[in-house]
Amino acid sequence: MKQSANYKWWVVGMLWFVCFFNYADRQSIFSVFPVFQKEFGFDKFQLGLIGSAFMWVYAFGAPFAGFIGDRVKRKDLILGGCLFWSFVTVTTSWCSRPWHFVTVRALEGFGETFYFPASMSLVSDYHGKNTRSRALSFHQSSVYIGTIAGSWLGAWFAEQLGWRYGFWFFGGTGMVLALLLYKFLIEPRRGQSEATPSALAAHGIVTEKPLSVRETARAIFRTPTAILLMTVFLGANFVATIFLTWTPTFLVEKFHFKLTAAGLSGSAFIHLASALSVPIAGMLADRFARRFAGGRMLVQALGLSVGAGFVFLVGTTSTVSTLLIAMTCYGLTKGFYDSNIFASVYDVVEPRARASAAGMMNTVGWSGGALGPVFVGYVAKNGRHPSEIENMSEAIAWGSAVYIVGAALLFLAITVFARRDVVRADNIRA
Repeated sequence: MKQSANYKWWVVGMLWFVCFFNYADRQSIFSVFPVFQKEFGFDKFQLGLIGSAFMWVYAFGAPFAGFIGDRVKRKDLILGGCLFWSFVTVTTSWCSRPWHFVTVRALEGFGETFYFPASMSLVSDYHGKNTRSRALSFHQSSVYIGTIAGSWLGAWFAEQLGWRYGFWFFGGTGMVLALLLYKFLIEPRRGQSEATPSALAAHGIVTEKPLSVRETARAIFRTPTAILLMTVFLGANFVATIFLTWTPTFLVEKFHFKLTAAGLSGSAFIHLASALSVPIAGMLADRFARRFAGGRMLVQALGLSVGAGFVFLVGTTSTVSTLLIAMTCYGLTKGFYDSNIFASVYDVVEPRARASAAGMMNTVGWSGGALGPVFVGYVAKNGRHPSEIENMSEAIAWGSAVYIVGAALLFLAITVFARRDVVRADNIRA
């Protein structure tokens, strides 16, 4: 199939819809946690385990997904994974016991772990340094829209038709999408956006010669900037998964929202704000990256620094108006960090190791993220306050400290390591 000049943006558009279902499928369960408490008698710790089961498998499978993504057709991993996780989403409707839900969430994590390493690597081969942050930030907007749709429609189906209908809807539609896109998504040559074909060949950056395991590990773990970016992602995901998992329940129990309103408000105020800010952050990052090494990380650091205050306010406020303002502002700042999660690390890692780098990012980030729901569930039951909701509020507020530490690590990477690591990666790709 002959590619038009704009095909690289069509690729981002196609993957936008796949990622939409990636997040809608994983998010829809959290909005019906209050239903599970009533129908099945699950306590908050059990719900926390259900929320974390996905993340544990997602995290521990990511290095293998990244390693495979650097060696096989990424198109097959993306669309095959979509078929698999969509089917597992449908099977969630058959569950009734804690171990049932833990099992299907673990299987969904296995299916989805292949998506981001493969898709981020594929997009980076269509978009070079001048458009990469914009492309990846536009793709990132699907994360937020999918989260909103999964949370809201999951709750809406639960109230109107029964909680199982949401899983049938999202799973079935995702399977149809994957089959349709097999015809239109084209696998690019690895590294094609970085230099001319002759330059790529001169440096051995060709599809037929992937890096060895040792070479891949060296490309990632001998790069201090990459290590710091992974560490920051761990903390940022710890906070993000708390919001993803517990916000609907938090709104129902503390502020007495109805289930559908909690499902919508718990996602819309945060993630719609992120969807609006992430393309702005992507444009700023592309501009900064052309001017100095670490420009993309500066955008991320600003997002975490400012966002810390709003995370604290979400956990401590007792008024609905302040809560919604704080959630919206947190979402805006979150978009600034999220816009460059993978674009920043791709500035310092060569093309043949990019899927592996994304896999390791997800391993580290989601290993930390998996602790967030369990942490809040445990503190809610065993904290120092007499009520669970007071303990939950305090646990959410502590996320602000995690953000501050993450911002400090990003400033360290910018001032000490970024220039050397970016120049070294550019020399490999030149």
